[in-house]
Amino acid sequence: MPRTPSGLFPSGPPPRPTYREPHPVTGTGVAAGGAAAAAWLLLFGLLGRSVPEYAWWTVVAGGLAWLTALVLGRFGDRGVATGVAIVTAGGWSIAAAVVAVRWATSGDWPLW
Repeated sequence: MPRTPSGLFPSGPPPRPTYREPHPVTGTGVAAGGAAAAAWLLLFGLLGRSVPEYAWWTVVAGGLAWLTALVLGRFGDRGVATGVAIVTAGGWSIAAAVVAVRWATSGDWPLW
């Protein structure tokens, strides 16, 4: 039977502390944030009846989504914040591509 050390003579380094994140990033959280951001951008994008309106609504909706992601990243679920940020960046990229295609085909900058 092994003997329990008395502590008089150290037997090795003390155990390392274990740090746990209060809101760990999970795949479910990222997916939920991505789905919410996609629905948010879709609803705002449908408000625009032309390319300039669609682009500006997407910029506004994306800005609000990123503000929400910043708050969630600081005080809430970081996984959801990650999903929101990733999908918002993708939505902005789609809007930029739509504007670029319209600009290339018409020769006129569509946002003014």
